[in-house]
Amino acid sequence: MERYINPLTDYGFKKLFGTEPNKDLLTDFLNQLLPPHHRIQKLNYAKNEHLGVGLIDRKAIFDIYCEGENGDKFIVEVQKAKQNYFKDRTVYYSTFPIQEQAKQGDWSFRLTAVYTVGILDFVFDDHQNEETILHTIKLKDQDCRTFYEKLTYIYIELPKFKKTEEQLESQFEKWLYVLRYLSQLQDRPKALQERVFQKLFKAAEIAKFNKQERASYEESVKYYRDIKNVVDTSHQEGKEEGKEEERIEVAKRGLAKGYSTEVISDMTGLSTEEIEKLK
Repeated sequence: MERYINPLTDYGFKKLFGTEPNKDLLTDFLNQLLPPHHRIQKLNYAKNEHLGVGLIDRKAIFDIYCEGENGDKFIVEVQKAKQNYFKDRTVYYSTFPIQEQAKQGDWSFRLTAVYTVGILDFVFDDHQNEETILHTIKLKDQDCRTFYEKLTYIYIELPKFKKTEEQLESQFEKWLYVLRYLSQLQDRPKALQERVFQKLFKAAEIAKFNKQERASYEESVKYYRDIKNVVDTSHQEGKEEGKEEERIEVAKRGLAKGYSTEVISDMTGLSTEEIEKLK
């Protein structure tokens, strides 16, 4: 029986990082990723749903959307499996906190910084043979000089992190250890004695959940495992994502196994309408 929640599930992630009492957990985590001049002293949660300005714009729903006291914007998302056009999706999402800064009337176009942070439960295909876990991307010119400082994409390829408790050397590595292994632990490791981790482990203890919280978490775990099962099945049958016919085959297998349309859509990139037609 698991003692602590899985932070990579939707419910687990928002429970630990997306609630008002736990803002200090998110602040500490983000500050391990940010440059010194953008470190967060205080943050506030913002509306996590955005609508485009035109009829053809699609609605964007963020896992967590927050702002620093200086106006910097942070989108923080967990991506549980490879998804077609995932990089396109994160770039698209980053446009919403940019556009919302527009002001009526005379405006200088001065923007605050926007950070998109993706915690990935998979490895990019083009990074399979690399050891680098943390990827920080900015707009650069032909000489690799930063052209624009205020737009940053940060991706963490979590499966690459394999350090043991004894090997942890930094606060960042401790956070990676928690994200990767929390649900497998029965006690708080001795290496994680900082106050922020004491608080995290208390918040993550499933036995303290009420009936509704436990039901919501169990539903989130089922969704997480469904996605994992679709991925595993796809790999076992030697399928590669990306080609339309292969995406359809993955969708058909998911339907045959009784997975929800939402899960299949997340895995394949097919629309709900396309999946309904396959039924």
